[in-house]
Amino acid sequence: MINTIYVLNGPNLNLLGTREPDIYGSETLDDIAGMLEDRGRELGLEIDLRQSNHEGHLVDWLHEAQAEGAKAVLLNAAAFTHTSIALLDAIRAISTPVIEVHLSDPTTREEFRHISYVGMAATETVQGLGAKGYLVALDAAARL
Repeated sequence: MINTIYVLNGPNLNLLGTREPDIYGSETLDDIAGMLEDRGRELGLEIDLRQSNHEGHLVDWLHEAQAEGAKAVLLNAAAFTHTSIALLDAIRAISTPVIEVHLSDPTTREEFRHISYVGMAATETVQGLGAKGYLVALDAAARL
């Protein structure tokens, strides 16, 4: 699985396209998956995209990425970014590089969004680019 990139998405991202499009854009998670699969083919990478509203699933998938030998993980932990010590610990527990992705720029939003537990352990962060941020993160992962 050395050429596999896990793309993990947290709570409420299943509602992309209809959820606050002025903040998160009009692309759906399926749209993002299609963009990533197209770019992944160009880069010789396989995309394994998943979404869950449950924190434990994200932790388990981070562990799985390590166990399966994934090249990297793109992680949009959504609200868990700002609350989850469990995700911070999971990222620190694995050697697989994790790139944090945000559709919006959390630093320009409510103060509670300024803290990123994910960012404390991530290799890098891509934020504020909308759906295209996933492609920027994928390109970064390909260079690892």
